[in-house]
Amino acid sequence: MSHPQEDGAISAVTTAQLNRIARDGVYAGPTALDPTAANLAEALVAALGGSAETPLLPPDLRQLTERVRQRATIGFPRITSALDGVRLSAHTIKLNTAEPRPVVIVPAGWTPLGWALFEYAHLQLALRGYHVLAYTPRGIGTTVGLPGGGYVDGPFTSEGTIDVAGPADWADGSTVIDYAQQYFEPSSIAFLGESYGSGISQLVAANDPARRVSAVVALSTWGNLATSLYQNDTRHLAAVKALTGFTGGPVERKFDAATRQLLADFDAGRNLEEVAAWGTVRAPSSYLDATNTRGVPTFFSNTWHETLFPANQVVEHFDRLTVPKRLNMWIGDHAAPEGAGLTIPFSGPNAPVEEAFAWLDHHLLGADNGVPDWPAVSTQIMFTYLTRTDPETGKEVITEPAVRETRPSWAEVTTSTERWYLTAAAPGSRDGGLGAEPESGWQREFTAGHLTEATAVDDPITTGQAEWKGSPKTYPTGKFDRRHLAVWTSAPLESSRRIRGVPELALTVRSSAASATLVALLFDLAPDDTARIITHEPLTLPELTPDQDRDVSWRLQAAGYDLAADHRLMLVLTSKDPLYSDAGVDESATTITSAGGNPAHLELPLG
Repeated sequence: MSHPQEDGAISAVTTAQLNRIARDGVYAGPTALDPTAANLAEALVAALGGSAETPLLPPDLRQLTERVRQRATIGFPRITSALDGVRLSAHTIKLNTAEPRPVVIVPAGWTPLGWALFEYAHLQLALRGYHVLAYTPRGIGTTVGLPGGGYVDGPFTSEGTIDVAGPADWADGSTVIDYAQQYFEPSSIAFLGESYGSGISQLVAANDPARRVSAVVALSTWGNLATSLYQNDTRHLAAVKALTGFTGGPVERKFDAATRQLLADFDAGRNLEEVAAWGTVRAPSSYLDATNTRGVPTFFSNTWHETLFPANQVVEHFDRLTVPKRLNMWIGDHAAPEGAGLTIPFSGPNAPVEEAFAWLDHHLLGADNGVPDWPAVSTQIMFTYLTRTDPETGKEVITEPAVRETRPSWAEVTTSTERWYLTAAAPGSRDGGLGAEPESGWQREFTAGHLTEATAVDDPITTGQAEWKGSPKTYPTGKFDRRHLAVWTSAPLESSRRIRGVPELALTVRSSAASATLVALLFDLAPDDTARIITHEPLTLPELTPDQDRDVSWRLQAAGYDLAADHRLMLVLTSKDPLYSDAGVDESATTITSAGGNPAHLELPLG
């Protein structure tokens, strides 16, 4: 079967381009693939399929594709869904052996390039001894509108409309398993997915009627889609905007009328109970009992500063699983740690992907590689990095953060807590303090409705990608506009703090309006008054009585952070962040105070 090719010629890939992609990643922004990275993926597919008329790849990559071609039969089928006849774009690598081998099924992520983006990972899996079946979930992939009306899909695009990991996607997953069993006659079946494909992988494993999935790898995944999109009465607007802008085609083609209405309701902040119910159906945590009963070994990889699927909901889902399991938490944001290992030749080992492959090797191939002895949790601590020498420039560049810690369970990540009380401002300062003793009777007021320099990220995904590569965002705290936010800062620490787990914040709030949003941001403040973010979390209060105190508390996102001696802990409360909806009334007054019976405090987890 001939290689499917997107419209337009594929250009030759150079070593310099590979080095640049390795350095900068495959994304040009939250909703854009780097064209060079997309060209690399297509060149790999063309070379593997034998349709390239001229050499498109550097010698080492040509050798890689030839090794796979010599060992396997390559195919590009369309798999017809048993549910409704939708045809799914797919790709097969069938090892040329009579010995039964396992198959790894790889649902594509939420990307216009569909399954082709991870062709490098497919090749690596084949060389490790797996049959491979990659496919694009329904509706995902490039779709172009025609001048006279109608649409044309790209070759890596699947028919139908996007079900957002709903029941149609689970049914499609079972259809793909049917195809795999007939075509490969495999010894066992695993699913490996990143982002969108990771959620589908978990859901198919939990819902396949014949219980045929033997292991799952879920990278940059979610446990609860409902709370990923809407939690603490706050909508995660930027995440949904990024996803709807990255399907590969116009919304009216990619989503059916019911889903478009739901997205419109989410955007407008109405019928949110229905939105939450819709997300709950698509939450692997909703099928926890089925996963546990089936005993499906499940490998998770996520990031502390995740902007699409925040860390806590993954941790909570992981913690309730009783199957063989592993959770890796990395520095950065969505897909940053494993992206290079899935998509491009990397000059050094990519630990996030290598450990995922090792998980499969043990559970499918029976490899004696130590996986059963792995502690269940591995956390990477912000911010220490490994480096390598860039062959092009001769300069040292970051490969990945270096410090990792393991624990037998998530419960053992936090070994103690330390309470920091919010206190009054010192004379001559607008900023409050963080101290060891409770203090009441003070208040701190700011004007709501204004964006400030204190935001969680500059851009979803891309800020965290830079963080993974060694450039975490630095905040000049002197530019924090105290008219529109409130600040509490500790004295310089006499000893370091090992922040491990989920911080919690409790305080009393009063607004001149009937609703308010608070965004809490926790910073590491250096002696030069620049800061790095540790964690954050918003809270919306939609039904306040104006000018009446309300006691509130909420959990910030989990963190693994070493706060150095001589640094200070800084807590900031503001009313707006570009990631989120807000219910505040512009120019209303928000007042933070500490009630005598419930003094305002930050509970800091330590480990």
